[in-house]
Amino acid sequence: MKDSVLTTIAITGFGIAFFHAAIPTHWLPFVLTSRAQRWSRPKTLGITALAGSGHVLFTAALGLIVAWLGIVLSDRIGIWFPRIAGGALLLFGLFYVYRQLAGYTHTHLHLLGNDHEQAHEQENTVRRAPSDFAAITSLLGLLTFSPCEAFIPVYVSGVRYGWRGFALLTLILSVATVAGMLAFTWLALTGIEQIKLRSFEKYESGVMGALLCLVGILIIVFEK
Repeated sequence: MKDSVLTTIAITGFGIAFFHAAIPTHWLPFVLTSRAQRWSRPKTLGITALAGSGHVLFTAALGLIVAWLGIVLSDRIGIWFPRIAGGALLLFGLFYVYRQLAGYTHTHLHLLGNDHEQAHEQENTVRRAPSDFAAITSLLGLLTFSPCEAFIPVYVSGVRYGWRGFALLTLILSVATVAGMLAFTWLALTGIEQIKLRSFEKYESGVMGALLCLVGILIIVFEK
């Protein structure tokens, strides 16, 4: 039963990381910068992958702290830990659902405005960048120091499985995040950005909240 719960956590973690990578702040800046700086497609995708890796490393560093504290706590309180961890996930999930109902959306960069006016403004700003170095540094900083906060509770759910669970979830976070960023950046570069991908941003909190609540319930019910 524990393995089936871990599998559910892994699948949920993949969905959260990939869904998070689909919001415009994780691929649109790379597309706009690429056009302004006249980068080739391989160069743009390479920079996207590099920024995604920094995003993953910063999130994993936070997850490492959470995992270490959770493992120590699990050893001390034993059977109560699944209930505490599951309850924490439920609270995280309900918080995200509340943000969805309150109209919250991802606000690192609002690049998609009416008639793409904000997107054009951002592109014009990037055009004035003094060099590729400045543009690349800005893109790396944009995501490296902006962790996938929704994945941290997933690390909490994997604490019961020790460092094996942490390693598995970090691998899933890496693959899903970088793959998602590359996929949506590539789609935009090939001219398919007309797809209304902002819907991912609009419903991000609600979907992630529901997934976290589901995992929390599974841990409370099946982890004994």
